[in-house]
Amino acid sequence: MLYADGPNELFNPNDLAAMSGLDFIRGILEGRLPAPPIGKTLGYQMHTVEEGRVCFRGAPTFDTCNPQGTVHGGWYGTLLDSAMTCAVQTRLPSGVALTTLEYKINILRAIPLDAEVECEGLAEHVGRSTGVARGEIRGVEDGRLYATGSTTCIVLSLPRG
Repeated sequence: MLYADGPNELFNPNDLAAMSGLDFIRGILEGRLPAPPIGKTLGYQMHTVEEGRVCFRGAPTFDTCNPQGTVHGGWYGTLLDSAMTCAVQTRLPSGVALTTLEYKINILRAIPLDAEVECEGLAEHVGRSTGVARGEIRGVEDGRLYATGSTTCIVLSLPRG
């Protein structure tokens, strides 16, 4: 069992094996499945789901700052990793899952605290053993590009039953 929002909300990984990746990610967006707790911790949530495309929205707060008082690079990276990996997941058949093999981010400018941003992940290739995606973080109000990223995911077979 995996925990979602706490020890009282459990998700059975066997349920994932029976669903396509798109059904799984849509289940999270629609609230039928628990959202990953990292989104609550870092202040972002899933906003849009389409095959090959997932968007998250959020706003960094003071709690996400580094010692210099700016948004920590890990916030950008976690947001991009979430969107890009979920975009790849939407193109997976049932019986498989994935995890990040590697990712890279480029921070172009600082996101102002409490400024809402949208992070879009786009799957570019999904095969039997790997998936590749790219992503970007843009301001919701101003459309400014704050960061870009790319990822390679490893595709894993899930045990059934």
